[in-house]
Amino acid sequence: MSTYTAKPSDITKKWVLIDATDLVVGRLASIVALHLRGKHLPTYTPHMDMGDNVIVINAGKVKLTGNKLDQRKFFWHTGYPGGIKDRTQRELLEGRFPERVLENAVRRMIPSGPLGRQQLKNLKVYAGAEHPHTAQQPAILDIAKMNSKNVRAN
Repeated sequence: MSTYTAKPSDITKKWVLIDATDLVVGRLASIVALHLRGKHLPTYTPHMDMGDNVIVINAGKVKLTGNKLDQRKFFWHTGYPGGIKDRTQRELLEGRFPERVLENAVRRMIPSGPLGRQQLKNLKVYAGAEHPHTAQQPAILDIAKMNSKNVRAN
């Protein structure tokens, strides 16, 4: 018996909708990365883009555990001498693009390379409750019911 390898004709992509209200960022990101890569499928093939198209709404309402809101900082450099800058998670969530917190968490869980970049294109994250993908009829994935630790009320 040989190992099963999926062909492009065997792959059927589904659309999944996730409501991120009060969900913990790391737990949500790991489940989203799992679905983007296709590792939830029994026919998972590492070198093929088998994952689902994932839509995440209400990404601005995600929660972080502990003191991560104020203690975790993201750094970047402007390219000028002394040009290192930082921003906390709170500043990102309260800023102009709160969906980037979840996008960055998922991006760091996907392998880097051409396949990872292709899989990340299947992720659509929206800060509010509206999304333009109703024509695809996405199936709703309720992450809050999977485990009680996935939800943080405060």
